[in-house]
Amino acid sequence: MSGGQRMFVAVIPPEDVIADLEAFVEPRRDADPRLRWVDPEHWHVTLAFLPAVHHRSLDDLEERLDLVAAQRDPMELWLHDAGAFPDAAQAKALWLGVRGAVDDRSDTEAARSTGLAALARATRAAANNAGTAVDGQRFHPHLTLARTRPAFDVTRWLQILGTYAGPSWFADEVVLIASHLGQGRGGRPRYERYASFPLGR
Repeated sequence: MSGGQRMFVAVIPPEDVIADLEAFVEPRRDADPRLRWVDPEHWHVTLAFLPAVHHRSLDDLEERLDLVAAQRDPMELWLHDAGAFPDAAQAKALWLGVRGAVDDRSDTEAARSTGLAALARATRAAANNAGTAVDGQRFHPHLTLARTRPAFDVTRWLQILGTYAGPSWFADEVVLIASHLGQGRGGRPRYERYASFPLGR
């Protein structure tokens, strides 16, 4: 593949967290034909999107991701608060936010270096150092629930989804996933779990 493989690095919630969210979403799936809901098996929290990973870079990328993961401890996370990209008025995607050990707003340097945002930065740096281009968008921890077609005002949906507060879990690995466009159900991407890297040793 001359252009390289589309891949991403992500944290994937465990089965019980997925099941809890699925029970919340399922009764609402047919409520609005403009919403195209993401299949539960595709739910994830992206740390780094890698639009074109060349085969010759994969071994180096895996080694660097393994080292990054080994230097981080498992972290407690949960899903809460709804949002939309780019905004509620003309939304193209609906998402749930990630809470817990997430961001850089702590008072201590130690805490700032151990959260999900720090893991995302280290993951992106590892990819860059392996010669792999990384999507340049700012890290915004979220799980995409649905995409819109066409874009529309989703304020009412944000109020509904904002009532969800999921169970917490300890994220204990990051996963490198290959994304095969158009090969999934209904022309959606097919995700292939390529490698996983445990947090901590």
